[in-house]
Amino acid sequence: MTSAIECLSASTHIDNRISDLADWRGGTLRRMRALIHEAVPNVVETWKWMGTPVWECQGIICTGEHYKDKVKLTFAKGAALADPAKLFNASLDGNARRAIDIFEGDVVDAAAFKALVRAAIAHNVSVASAKAKAKRVK
Repeated sequence: MTSAIECLSASTHIDNRISDLADWRGGTLRRMRALIHEAVPNVVETWKWMGTPVWECQGIICTGEHYKDKVKLTFAKGAALADPAKLFNASLDGNARRAIDIFEGDVVDAAAFKALVRAAIAHNVSVASAKAKAKRVK
């Protein structure tokens, strides 16, 4: 038997998560989600790993997590992205991911964030293209 919650779309799950976060974290997640949609109108929202909002286009762009003291946006391939505005401030030591931790009262540069989202998609496209080309060569 399927429960009603399992039948909800990813976007509805994300809407509900934002509504459940009735403090600054909900507002922050709402704003960052809107910026992602402004940067990529055809972005695909998914709901993975037992309750994590994920934004995808040709692969994962970023996830949106919330903690008691912050909202964290983790870019799956952030280490490969140029970040001239220095938005990445967490998970800086790894080989793949980079994150933006947003604390109460922080203001994220909207234009720089949207550029970072677009750069993540461009990276996803280039990786997919390289993989497709390698398959054709074999």
